[in-house]
Amino acid sequence: MNFFSYQNGTLCAEKVPLDAMAARFGTPCYIYSRAALESAYREFELACAERDTLICYSVKANSNLALLNLLARLGSGFDIVSGGELARVLAAGGSAAKTVFSGVGKSEAEMHAALEAGVLCFNVESEGELDRLAAVANSVRKIAPVSLRVNPDVDPKTHPYIATGLRESKFGIPYDEALPLYRKAAKLAGLRVVGIDVHIGSQIVDAEPFVAALGKMLELVDALGATGVHLDHVDLGGGLGIRYRDEAPPAARDYLGELFRRLGSRKLRILFEPGRSLVGNIGILLTRVEYLKHGAAKNFVVTDAAMNDLLRPALYDAWHDVLPVARRGDPARRYDVVGPVCESADFLARERLLAVAPGDLLAVMSAGAYGMTMSSNYNSRPRPAEVIVDGETAHLVRERERVESLFASERLLP
Repeated sequence: MNFFSYQNGTLCAEKVPLDAMAARFGTPCYIYSRAALESAYREFELACAERDTLICYSVKANSNLALLNLLARLGSGFDIVSGGELARVLAAGGSAAKTVFSGVGKSEAEMHAALEAGVLCFNVESEGELDRLAAVANSVRKIAPVSLRVNPDVDPKTHPYIATGLRESKFGIPYDEALPLYRKAAKLAGLRVVGIDVHIGSQIVDAEPFVAALGKMLELVDALGATGVHLDHVDLGGGLGIRYRDEAPPAARDYLGELFRRLGSRKLRILFEPGRSLVGNIGILLTRVEYLKHGAAKNFVVTDAAMNDLLRPALYDAWHDVLPVARRGDPARRYDVVGPVCESADFLARERLLAVAPGDLLAVMSAGAYGMTMSSNYNSRPRPAEVIVDGETAHLVRERERVESLFASERLLP
């Protein structure tokens, strides 16, 4: 289903015209489709129906409280990487008992908070973290459930900035060090070994790297079992890509089907941490054209959205489709779509054929993941509003920041 489509010549989110939302909420503005989110989650859930699984949505992809609440109501668990994300999950009505805590740099305070909340599992990424977690757990007389995030040295065939499963990555425990560290974890007071975790990267559009990583994890599961360390679950992480331009990622049922076939009849609970694949295509960034600049070498569309609102193009040279909210019959010209931030890297799209005029609205597509969560206040720019559309109704779920709020916590010297 296409949840963003032209109706009577105007691009709409579900049944709400985007120009009406621009008039009501202003621009730039993130707009999400509730129906798209629920459809993506249920597709993943249905593909897991024959197995004992837990979907732990990766909060870093999009952490809006209303969106997390919708996922919690659908039955989702959560994957977090900070104490702040834990607080968001709890505030949104999520269950700590269905939450896994990942990340390479967990602080003592974050460990305390997660133990008090009762998280399902800590995905431990180093020996130092293992020792710290055991000490923290003992200090509060609790038992910390742990899995080790193992780095399988599998090439995910994605952008190097979002490849996390190679030997040189900062993430995880090297494969050949996992068995001795598991033996240590099994003997440490304050810890209970419950699983094994792997996450090889993001925006992966081929199932083969996932299957290869799973195969290496199962070798470790068997080796651990032979030494008396029996696991409750295997956490296969996330990373399934979406279509931004011409990518052809496998459907959830095909991707998961290959993994389940590799698992065979093993009686292990399987955890997944999808993020982008659930929310990437449920949202757009709505922006208004401020100026057109025509030159001998380049033409520019200058919009009110910038790299501080959507960082992915500047950071990864990522491609997002850009659609006019209202189509014009004028001849199209080739433009770079750029923002007002004072950086040459401030662009949303390059070399796009557009028929556009100042004041027109543009929709930057596939912006539901790593959009608002990676936004900033660079150049003292307030961050956008966020809206969730539900059929014919648009709900403001995050107010636009005010300039005054940007420095409200700052103080002048006496």
